[in-house]
Amino acid sequence: MKTSYSIPSDASIGHVHLKVTDLARALQFYIDLLGFELTTMYGSQAAFISAGGYHHHIGLNTWHSLGGQPAPRNSAGLYHTAILYPSRKDLAEILQRLMNAGYPITGAADHGVSEAIYLDDPDGNGVELYCDRPKTEWKYSDEGQIEMTTLPMDLDDLLLELDAENSSD
Repeated sequence: MKTSYSIPSDASIGHVHLKVTDLARALQFYIDLLGFELTTMYGSQAAFISAGGYHHHIGLNTWHSLGGQPAPRNSAGLYHTAILYPSRKDLAEILQRLMNAGYPITGAADHGVSEAIYLDDPDGNGVELYCDRPKTEWKYSDEGQIEMTTLPMDLDDLLLELDAENSSD
């Protein structure tokens, strides 16, 4: 589909704002488990969190959802929030952290261009934790489209990234 307008090539998604039913529980997940930093609280109903001191990557609020139910799975809405990790080792570290906490993982996939771990936050919002492969390893069709896959991901192989780090110390 060709349009007369193209978004600037250096545009990016700046943040996502999620409705949650319990702000304290959501902050425990995103800060205590995933490691985000709290940047701003808006009273007792909203919080902004980030990685690396940015003003916010994720907004969490209970403005219309306090004490409510998760959105129905079979309806329109956000499928998941994807969090890009800078390296495969970083992805291995968060996987190990999730495993140590006994937090349920709902899936893992090798997409050819990236490797991804899937889980749900306490409100049932999907979360993808992933790292990209170098662009030089991406495959393209004869038409120039990126060839992505959804193949099983070897989590044990991913965790070997942590062993490699320990053996180099």
